[in-house]
Amino acid sequence: MIDLRSDTVTKPDERMRKAMYEAEVGDDVYGEDPTVNKLEEMAAALLGKEDALFVTSGTQGNQIAGLVHCLPGQEVIMESQAHIFLYEAAALSAFSGVQIKTIDGENGAMNPAEVEAAVRGEDIHQPETGLICIENTHNKAGGAVVPLENMEAIYQVAKQNDIPVHLDGARLFNASVASKTPIKEFAKYTDSVQFCLSKGLGAPVGSIIAGSSEFITHARKWRKRLGGGLRQVGVLAAPGIIALEENIVRLQNDHANAKHLAEGLQAIEGLTIKNSVDTNIILVDISNCGLSTDAFVHQLKNHDILTGAFGPNTIRFVTNNGICEEDIGTVVVKVKKIVKA
Repeated sequence: MIDLRSDTVTKPDERMRKAMYEAEVGDDVYGEDPTVNKLEEMAAALLGKEDALFVTSGTQGNQIAGLVHCLPGQEVIMESQAHIFLYEAAALSAFSGVQIKTIDGENGAMNPAEVEAAVRGEDIHQPETGLICIENTHNKAGGAVVPLENMEAIYQVAKQNDIPVHLDGARLFNASVASKTPIKEFAKYTDSVQFCLSKGLGAPVGSIIAGSSEFITHARKWRKRLGGGLRQVGVLAAPGIIALEENIVRLQNDHANAKHLAEGLQAIEGLTIKNSVDTNIILVDISNCGLSTDAFVHQLKNHDILTGAFGPNTIRFVTNNGICEEDIGTVVVKVKKIVKA
């Protein structure tokens, strides 16, 4: 089975499994797990932040950031198709007690002038703006890289209005590799940042949030409140260390495979590639091929290919470290057969 549903389907390789088995562990709630401590130190250094914290998931990391930065009754600005808005079960409202103000972006990037216009003034009828969120890469925009210049401009708006900026960087290393920009440059225009170890980086579980030492002190308590204070968690942190040491550069293979797949699919009459394929996500419009998305996904599964619907007429293909160049050719051949039939 060729699984292109997401880069979350990756499985730990033998190096990671061996590292999990051999990991030196301790009680992380006491700060005594040396493997977790090493991972957090590595992550903070990579991002150029003072401190970092291992969390169970990207969603937990994003929610902790909201809880640290915001007060109940405030408002959070983000792009209208942001993962936090669409796919995190309204957790910001449920946990932080805030409402979300959305701005339609272009390829996932908000216009800084529109962000500035959305910042609330002094009015007793309105909530205060408590946080601005950026997503990079932007999932719903097809893994688009939000330009560094855009992030900098939004960050300047935020600083002028004394508002923190949080980066949902679940696939931030994809943005860094694709744009050939050091990860620190993206993190520089944030007050906090979250990235996933369990997507393209290939670890089986976990994410990192990073920021100032004060931010992480508060984040650690919120993690505990959310039930995320784990014990001998070095067995989960160990593959994260390998992910950061060895799997960042290999993301370029995923990007190359995605571009190759997009070229092959675009050549099939009836299919249209909807995004620019900056990284490892391809969005395919199937509206002219005579099949519904559910029927298309079902047909692909019958041909040993797993994908997912991503809108009324869109199928999403996501390359990952379980996909090789040979798989790409196989997928193109089978998709062409389905469309012709």
